[in-house]
Amino acid sequence: MEKLNKDKLLLEVKDLHVSFDTYAGEVKAVRGVNFHVNRGETLAIVGESGCGKSVTAQTIMQLIPMPPGKIKKGSIIFDGNDLAKYSDKKMESVRGKEISMVFQDPMTSLNPTMKVGKQIMESLIKHQKMSKDEAKKRAVEMLKLVGLPTPEKRVEQYPHEFSGGMRQRAMIAIALACNPKLLIADEPTTALDVTIQAQIIELMKDLQIKLDTAIILITHDLGVVAKISDRIAVMYAGVIVESGTSNEIFYEPKHPYTWGLLKSVPRLDLERKERLLPIYGTPPDLFSPPAGCPFAARCDYAMKICKEKYPQKFGITDTHHVHCWLQHEMAPEVKHPLAEGGTN
Repeated sequence: MEKLNKDKLLLEVKDLHVSFDTYAGEVKAVRGVNFHVNRGETLAIVGESGCGKSVTAQTIMQLIPMPPGKIKKGSIIFDGNDLAKYSDKKMESVRGKEISMVFQDPMTSLNPTMKVGKQIMESLIKHQKMSKDEAKKRAVEMLKLVGLPTPEKRVEQYPHEFSGGMRQRAMIAIALACNPKLLIADEPTTALDVTIQAQIIELMKDLQIKLDTAIILITHDLGVVAKISDRIAVMYAGVIVESGTSNEIFYEPKHPYTWGLLKSVPRLDLERKERLLPIYGTPPDLFSPPAGCPFAARCDYAMKICKEKYPQKFGITDTHHVHCWLQHEMAPEVKHPLAEGGTN
């Protein structure tokens, strides 16, 4: 069991269950999620679309509509306080000041009718009680910090005058303006081309070192998180199936779903050319989640128990944990496909 350092601990999500009531029934989007984030570190939450990672992130910020959404169970302990018990009014003092968020598509997140500088100034005036002149000066500093040229000119421009990469930099400037303790980046590079993706990830890494901000990076692409993440949590069908340090997840993965994600990432270190392999099949219906492992129907190594009983938590190291019956002492030995000598 991983021992948490209380002095470094910033966020701890415990047994979080989030559901949505719809005309067709209850969607169990998040089903008992546990993870933590230390001060100044980066946790990547990785999984394919619909696995519940964005719902988890938005629940931390209390951005999911309630109703139809509801926190059925669990706690979100941030800096010693349970955000799950906060009222909307109380959360307003946390959003933007203590925790900020960068969204997937900056064009839908930025206000098209407001100058970019004014959008940065808003949170500074509200949370830092700055005057307009002070806030504008800080807005220029933030645009310079995120690498935008001629920031004095950019503060007077509208979002449509920015390119996609520039808009995402502006979103990061808004999110970091009040120097929050935690930045949640929800698919921040998905809408960008690969060159700009690399620049944005490098920018976030540099800013984290300068500002000592913790980051939760939400993505479906393991390739994006390789350089920036300290730890990785792999999420599937509303649960975290594997978690560990970046090295543990990339070099010693234990869950077949993690293997599938890794096999779909292009690699330059292999001598022979490998085909990128998709994960066949579809995720389970979260109106009625399976009793066993949610990945069993798509898993090449599934056993009878996998379909009948949810796997217990197996500790590989103090920091590496996995929910998979293949780790049971009675299970057959299976090498992961990317290991030397493993089946592919």
